[in-house]
Amino acid sequence: MHLIIDGLGGDPDRLGSERLVSSFLDEHPGKISMTKISSPQVYTYRGQIPEDWGVSGFVLIAESHISVHTFPDRGRINVDIFSCNSFDTAASVKEVKELFLLDSLKVRTMERGPDYSSPEEARNGVIRERSSLAYSTEPADG
Repeated sequence: MHLIIDGLGGDPDRLGSERLVSSFLDEHPGKISMTKISSPQVYTYRGQIPEDWGVSGFVLIAESHISVHTFPDRGRINVDIFSCNSFDTAASVKEVKELFLLDSLKVRTMERGPDYSSPEEARNGVIRERSSLAYSTEPADG
């Protein structure tokens, strides 16, 4: 399963905190019954466009990985949780929303894994996903 969270309207101080991103990456795998196999790697990036700075981090889990990219001056965050095992996506969405004080979210999920082991299975899976792919926008009170 691949959970994709695009958050908007987040708290700039929280989005800019390496400590908070690192803490999320360190603790969240256990909360969704995943096996952390590395320490979180978290970095602050500052480029040529001042408002594009942000914090990026990832943690490897035995089931795949979790990554976070923030843009504090834009109030945005992108989180990917990719696992070959199913997990409670609603709990993950709720934690990200509350932790970074997000106003709204766009959430997508995709099934991933062994169903894609042959070209025919991959084609059928892509057709199935594309026909059912739905974006949801969740308000802050949702």
